[in-house]
Amino acid sequence: MYYVSLILGALLAVVFVGAAINKLTKTMDQLEAAGLGWVKQTSVSVVRLIGLLELLGAIGVLAGPTAGFLFQWTWATGLGVAAAAGLALTMVVALILHIVRKEIKYTWKMNIGLLVLATADAIVIAFS
Repeated sequence: MYYVSLILGALLAVVFVGAAINKLTKTMDQLEAAGLGWVKQTSVSVVRLIGLLELLGAIGVLAGPTAGFLFQWTWATGLGVAAAAGLALTMVVALILHIVRKEIKYTWKMNIGLLVLATADAIVIAFS
């Protein structure tokens, strides 16, 4: 099961590290031009916080299960579950945001896909 969680975590990490780097390094105008129109109604601090949480989640879904597997640190596995659940919660909030902004027809596939992937990873890590 560890290898399944590693594959799922790697997929999540690729997506969320990219999203986090954008939110942490780009200006609000650049983010808006890239299709993140919601940033104009959100403070820079909140956008940066979301980016930081996405980065920590991406690290956690890989580091937690790996530390749990290699060093038998069961608490680290718990952090991996929390990281995956946090990324799933991020996608629930994203879905709500896109529904409210009437953008869901453009984003639902990515939002639902990442929600399912993060939820599956949390379950796999928990039962590893």
